[in-house]
Amino acid sequence: MPTIYFVTNNVNKFREIAHIFDKEMPIIKLKMTNLTKIEIQSLDLVEIVRYAVENISRQFKEPFFIEDAGLFIDKLGGFPGPFSHYVYDTIGIDGILKLLESSENRQAHFKSIIGFWDGNEIKIFEGIVKGQITLSPRGSKGFGFDPIFIPNGARKTFAEMEIDEKNQYSHRAKATRKLIKYLRKLYLSTT
Repeated sequence: MPTIYFVTNNVNKFREIAHIFDKEMPIIKLKMTNLTKIEIQSLDLVEIVRYAVENISRQFKEPFFIEDAGLFIDKLGGFPGPFSHYVYDTIGIDGILKLLESSENRQAHFKSIIGFWDGNEIKIFEGIVKGQITLSPRGSKGFGFDPIFIPNGARKTFAEMEIDEKNQYSHRAKATRKLIKYLRKLYLSTT
């Protein structure tokens, strides 16, 4: 059974992605590893992920991937985007809601970028989910901005959804499924 490493220290992200692997690609053993990930400051998630993968690939020789994501709010010109983690840690959900309190335009999207290193090259996979920012937080599941984001086609926030339901919509699940499609070609065509 091939092993692939997910470089993250976020247990919630690992749980979501591992859940998809268990159901859709059980021939691969997914392991979490917390290697030092250097993140450059950039407005481009792909550039951030590519740089981090290149840096890790110099010291870690097993197949691995990293994932980075951001919440892009239309009314705020795409803010917080790649700075979502920092913004969550500083002004939090309440700060985002305050920035939008007089706005009728609450459209936003989450974007996830996965960078996979197969030992020779980097492959990039993207997932996007469009939706709306709520007027107040709802739900206790999930993490980050999940309590204020309702994906298009749903009535619940990500934080109100169980993992299977969230993975039907989420940006991270979409990027993960693109990675799995690539891994199927990579591993199933050689067995």
